[in-house]
Amino acid sequence: MKAITSLTALVLGATLATMALAQADATTETTEAEPVESAESETVMPSGHDITAVEMTDGRWRNDEGIPTFKVEDGVVDFATFNGFRRYHAECHVCHGPDGEGSTYAPALKESVLRMDYYDFMQVVASGRQGTNSVMPAFGTNKNVWCYIDDIYTYLVAHGTDTIGRGRPAERADKPEEYAAQEDACMSM
Repeated sequence: MKAITSLTALVLGATLATMALAQADATTETTEAEPVESAESETVMPSGHDITAVEMTDGRWRNDEGIPTFKVEDGVVDFATFNGFRRYHAECHVCHGPDGEGSTYAPALKESVLRMDYYDFMQVVASGRQGTNSVMPAFGTNKNVWCYIDDIYTYLVAHGTDTIGRGRPAERADKPEEYAAQEDACMSM
């Protein structure tokens, strides 16, 4: 079952990339947006997603809608969010800056991820975004990104809500067995 889930994720990424290339419209343009203010006790992002961790599935925390989220207890970051930090800095920070803070070349993801619907985030990463001010390549077939897309998302949300600060999280939870199995299935395809 886990191999099917991983295969489905890769196929979805490739499908979204193909669809986006076929649809070039004005909605892919990026605009400069105001920074997102979030209260420490607030659990609903401007996008409308609740970030409250409800259950762990496949070694990743999810909210009540099944959307990936983070969990930090006593300063210890869940493994997937920690891994999101690692994967973000391996693949994304070159353009989007350290810790998703943005650069002169690409927007601050730690802010824009709070405004975006989770599924829109997935589509942009899978398909890329080409426009007047955008040159985001498609990562839907890059296993180093797509197998860990939920981790990257949760890391950016955790940092964007100031739940975790800049830099490498000091403490992390151990890697759950379910996470390792899903990771092995995805990376071995």
